[in-house]
Amino acid sequence: MQPFVFSPDLLSQLQVNLGSFSAQTVEQSGLRDAAVAIVVTEHQETGEACVLMTLRPPKLNRHGGQYALPGGRLDEGELVVDAALRELHEELGLDLGADSVLGQLDQFPTRSGFRISPIVVRASGEVELRPDPSEVAKVFHLPLRELDSPDIPRLEESGNSEHPVLSAFFPTLGHYMYAPTAAILYQFREIALRGKTTRVSHFDQPTFAWK
Repeated sequence: MQPFVFSPDLLSQLQVNLGSFSAQTVEQSGLRDAAVAIVVTEHQETGEACVLMTLRPPKLNRHGGQYALPGGRLDEGELVVDAALRELHEELGLDLGADSVLGQLDQFPTRSGFRISPIVVRASGEVELRPDPSEVAKVFHLPLRELDSPDIPRLEESGNSEHPVLSAFFPTLGHYMYAPTAAILYQFREIALRGKTTRVSHFDQPTFAWK
């Protein structure tokens, strides 16, 4: 797999592909709205384009010890873009404005009761991260090269749904990542990198991700 070099041409490609995509909303009652940020940035050592991933501390009440995109619940009256950027600042100390937004993916309903809106943003130049240890145990730079693997997605039969559980293996993490986060990243690859229209909200999640 060839590396994706972080460059103006790549960012332009992502923005064009995302701009031609019509994101779907989830009309389902009882869900709490949340937003996550898919931050495309440069690996300072290799120059590769990466996505910022976090590992949540194991003692958190919700999704402790799981891989996650920076994000969280919307405040009352808050827009999804504002929530994604606010959570990015709170979790990683990264301040980005609305001009950094490249696009938006489909909302994803989770088994834990959330309706997630993924917002794709760029972080160029010197990116200094200041992770909040109460929310972030570790930060990873996940290369787009790994996300472009032909082995993604891996689908496994679910005992709780007619739809399979989606997962993806990333060498940088050394582990499999599961839906919803893996499904959101898979859609990001299909839409932003490949210019396709691929829906993912139907994929099931493993039972450990339900709480």
